[in-house]
Amino acid sequence: MTPSKTLKWITGGLELFLAIPVLGGLIVVNSAYTVLFFMLIFHIVTLVLSVTNRESFYGSILGIVTSVVGWIPIVGWLMHLLSGIFLMITAAQPPRDQHHRNYYDNYRY
Repeated sequence: MTPSKTLKWITGGLELFLAIPVLGGLIVVNSAYTVLFFMLIFHIVTLVLSVTNRESFYGSILGIVTSVVGWIPIVGWLMHLLSGIFLMITAAQPPRDQHHRNYYDNYRY
């Protein structure tokens, strides 16, 4: 399993944890919204690793948007739920075009 897939599972689980209606809101508010900042950093790292590994990255982009608008009460809950679901879906997907890779695709600069 690639590091990007591992981070997708971790960030997806954290997003779903923050989507618990009262508990997630209390964690975000009591941390003075720093949880959203740390999630933003995790999503950016996951996005960079996903692009590097040529994996799907729409869950990470949705997570970045969630970290930006997560402070809005109902919208934040919905976005945490959606981004957690999409991150779990992208983490469970098999790699794209694994059988159609060229020999030189594995070369690292």
